[in-house]
Amino acid sequence: MNLATLSAGYLRARPLQTCFAVALLALGIAAMTLLLLVVEQVEQRMGRDAQGVDLVVGAKGSPVQLVLSGIYHLDVPTGNIPLRAVAELSRDRRVREAIPLSLGDSFRGFRIVGATGAYVSLYGAEVAEGRIWGAPMEAVVGADVAARTGIAVGQSFVGVHGIGESSADAHDSHPYRVVGRLARSGTVLDRLVLTSLESVWIVHEAHHEPADQAERDALAGDREVTVVLLRYSTPLAAATLPRQINAGSDYQAASPAYETVRLFRLLGIGVEALRGLAGLLILAAGFSVFVALTQALEERRTQLAIMRVLGASPATVFGLLILEGCMLAAAGTGAGLLAGHGLAALSGWMMPGEARGLVSAAAWHPDELAIAGFGLGVGLLAALLPAWRASRADVPGILSESS
Repeated sequence: MNLATLSAGYLRARPLQTCFAVALLALGIAAMTLLLLVVEQVEQRMGRDAQGVDLVVGAKGSPVQLVLSGIYHLDVPTGNIPLRAVAELSRDRRVREAIPLSLGDSFRGFRIVGATGAYVSLYGAEVAEGRIWGAPMEAVVGADVAARTGIAVGQSFVGVHGIGESSADAHDSHPYRVVGRLARSGTVLDRLVLTSLESVWIVHEAHHEPADQAERDALAGDREVTVVLLRYSTPLAAATLPRQINAGSDYQAASPAYETVRLFRLLGIGVEALRGLAGLLILAAGFSVFVALTQALEERRTQLAIMRVLGASPATVFGLLILEGCMLAAAGTGAGLLAGHGLAALSGWMMPGEARGLVSAAAWHPDELAIAGFGLGVGLLAALLPAWRASRADVPGILSESS
């Protein structure tokens, strides 16, 4: 019988202590793994979604809310701004490109976004099936939208006012027709239904029912967009344009890079606290391993002494206890890593429609090796003292006590 088989047999003989130590370590490892996966994937996804956008211009309000709604589509908009603002910003020499977006409705929890073709080009997305919209009330769906709703090219659907899946506020008289499906790009476009700006105006202007042509013309002159995404033509624009917009107009300008860093700084306090709690759980698990091995040593003093008499060296006895500690740590670490990825999958699935898919269990981070090493190291350290005591035990004294 080798040491591994003997150690496994001893652990099976104490199922309650073994399961408690493994579960405690697995809980700490799972918490650390989940935090690592969530934070890393959210940061990467938000970085991809903000690529190429230097400034977001919208209605006055919270700059964080403006960025979350205009870039990531994870919050309600701060309001609308006049369509003429797009022309004004486009004429500015500091602006290379101005991309207007109109928000407000959704389809089964996914946002319907009125945009121009430049919005698709911004992320380098490609059409996997069909084509880009070319007329009002034509729509293109992102990869996640198509996969989760089952909507296909050629089918029609109606939008719902706001974000939700209720049909109470559905625009039944103005259905959209799907003319294309985007290939998966790993960006926010995967979670959106895209259409023309005119489509959004048609749907919402229908509620006003203009009486004559003059009223229709007036209504068209008052058209609005939700946000405008700007790309600078020169780096010097970052020092002057946001300040000018915020100080001298009815609009608000927010930098996605700045507001995202600010948001993660605020969230970082909570993340660090959770990491600390996970670390305490792992240390508690290490203490549990230490207690379990110490108790096992006391229960098996006679057995270990007999092993010595039968020829086992002190190093063999030392290795036996070390191996038990490592087995406990390996079981807890492996279970924790699996549980962490499982919780990541669950959290990604439980997110609302517009955020669903931000976190995936399939992702792997190199720091998981450090987490695994930390868990195994805790188990090894917890076994050192009991193993050392077992190897230095007074064999004649123990046997005389038991006789």
